[in-house]
Amino acid sequence: MTFEVGDKVVYPNQGVGTIENISSRSFGAQFEKFYLLRLVYNSMTVMVPFSNVDSIGLRKVTRNAEITRMLEFLSHGTCRCRGDWKSRFKENSEKMIDGDLLNVAQVLKGLLMLQHEKPLSFREKKMLDRARHMLVTELTIARRLHEEEAVAILQKALAKAHLSLPPVL
Repeated sequence: MTFEVGDKVVYPNQGVGTIENISSRSFGAQFEKFYLLRLVYNSMTVMVPFSNVDSIGLRKVTRNAEITRMLEFLSHGTCRCRGDWKSRFKENSEKMIDGDLLNVAQVLKGLLMLQHEKPLSFREKKMLDRARHMLVTELTIARRLHEEEAVAILQKALAKAHLSLPPVL
């Protein structure tokens, strides 16, 4: 997949960013092209080699139909949570790294449901916060909303499942 300067893209496990530049660097006799990506969340810049785009999972911001599926899942979808902390964390980490919007929604909803049963570990709280951020940011960009509007849409979907977004850490 190729991108152009100005494209909004999703960097899995980090969130939405903007392609700011496309450049080349030489490594000995070999040249490699890079995307310079500025992440929305913390303004951090990341250089992504063209050759790693597919393995990293860099993708364009989700279209509206996928947003609708994600909101439907948050409202009515079912989650199965592993009881074992290590297995659950590993599975959720893989979903976050995959970067698929529905997988991130599964992580968010699963951790919210678990939070009703028992306190989350520090690492799971951080993952919950990151999943929240990724969904809010992608919804904001995909539907051209203000962050508060995106949060309200997610809250409304989660309320149907008797859940609520956590406050930002």
